[in-house]
Amino acid sequence: MSSCCAGKKTLVFACSGGSNVGQLSNEAAKKLDVEGVGSFFCMAGIGGGIAGIVGKSKEADATVVIDGCDVGCVKAAFEREGVDISKYVVITDLGIEKGHHFNLTDEQIEAVCAAAKQSCCCG
Repeated sequence: MSSCCAGKKTLVFACSGGSNVGQLSNEAAKKLDVEGVGSFFCMAGIGGGIAGIVGKSKEADATVVIDGCDVGCVKAAFEREGVDISKYVVITDLGIEKGHHFNLTDEQIEAVCAAAKQSCCCG
């Protein structure tokens, strides 16, 4: 993903919810930013309908959305604000069970990152 996104404005959004999978989304988004895949951007601004943040998100070349579970909070906020999703990952679809704990492993974080990078979203 990083090679096909070179020179493109890619934004990464995480649900950051109050469960292990919500926090996995957050950790994966941070890692993707550090790796140069895309810039971790403000999901709270999308959820809050903040015009400047929504506008910058609409102007991005690509958006990577990581939802923790099939409730799909980030996806719903994007749909409400009319922001396109280029790559969508749901962590529970990766076989990671949702629970109210924060025992995250490096292997889980890497699995989420790998899913986000699996196919080029900004080609």
